[in-house]
Amino acid sequence: MYTPAITGSGVFTPSNVITNDELVESFNAYVDLYNAENAEAIAAGEVAAKEHSSAEFIFKASGIEQRYVLDKEGVLDPKRMYPHFRQRSDDEPGIMTEIALDACQKALAAAGRTGEEVDLVICAASNMERAYPAVAIEIQQALGAGGFGFDMNVACSSATFGIQAAADMVRSGSIRCAIVVNPEITSGHLEWRDRDCHFIFGDVATAVVIERAEDAKGDHFIVHSTRCATQFSNNIRNNNGFLRRTRPDGVADRRDMQFMQNGRKVFKEVVPMVSAHILAHMEEEGRSADQLSRMWLHQANKGMNDFIGKKVLGRVPEKGEQPNILQDYANTSSAGSIIAFSKYSDDMAKGDIGLICSFGAGYSVGSVIVEKA
Repeated sequence: MYTPAITGSGVFTPSNVITNDELVESFNAYVDLYNAENAEAIAAGEVAAKEHSSAEFIFKASGIEQRYVLDKEGVLDPKRMYPHFRQRSDDEPGIMTEIALDACQKALAAAGRTGEEVDLVICAASNMERAYPAVAIEIQQALGAGGFGFDMNVACSSATFGIQAAADMVRSGSIRCAIVVNPEITSGHLEWRDRDCHFIFGDVATAVVIERAEDAKGDHFIVHSTRCATQFSNNIRNNNGFLRRTRPDGVADRRDMQFMQNGRKVFKEVVPMVSAHILAHMEEEGRSADQLSRMWLHQANKGMNDFIGKKVLGRVPEKGEQPNILQDYANTSSAGSIIAFSKYSDDMAKGDIGLICSFGAGYSVGSVIVEKA
């Protein structure tokens, strides 16, 4: 048996930023157009008028101040309100592969590795560009990696589930070096015209290199333990798929095939589930809350993270113990906890214990206990 370690991480950040003020301006312009076009039906009580959004509402509901996106123009067009993504030919790299490659190269550089030294690629993300061939295999080819690759989808928990799979294979000796990459193009599955969720998501790609600790070329994090759990719920759902193209009456229904969430139920049910999961994982490993130097939590909602941090630590987390990147990146699905880990881990001292945790649709929750070495 071998000891797995995270030896490098990388983040690809798009160049386009949409602030809350910009988003609200476009959304409210769309609302005005919609209400004007449906004025008669609204007056007759047949259609509900849409409400304006505000930057204050967005920040209070989520803690988000801005988000990065691959395409800004399409999202902010009041007559469109979703991104322009050019259809790639079969001979071109996919858009997920393109952004994944950037994150992978940064992670490999941090680990002192090359693509040729990788023998497993896991593409773990909440939405895949296609059903097959696996995006991971395309990334594998782009990296010049050997071995094998496969896609994994556990919604917002995809990254931690991918880390568990890779760490287990390194531990058993079936592979030597893996890369888990999370190209999250969440702007493509968000309904930007829905006031309750139009502000939630942003685009990004993250990657971590996982290999035998004995092979590490520099500072690294030993993966002591992983723990995953799932429990079915419809409170976060996306019905897009090859069996779901139209409503039963044959009318196209784009809303049904976008991100849908019952936010109040999610908060009420997921927060205690995640808190209990983390505490049980730590107890199983014989570790107490006061041994945690840092928690890198899923970046979905500041209120959720604040509640979880307080429940796990038994007090309000001090500055730096539970870093948030949500205000800058918004919710980036499975990539959020890895962004936080990548940006806020270099300052940790040898022997410091940290915990990576992600959670989301399913419901799903995954946690990884690491130690700076």
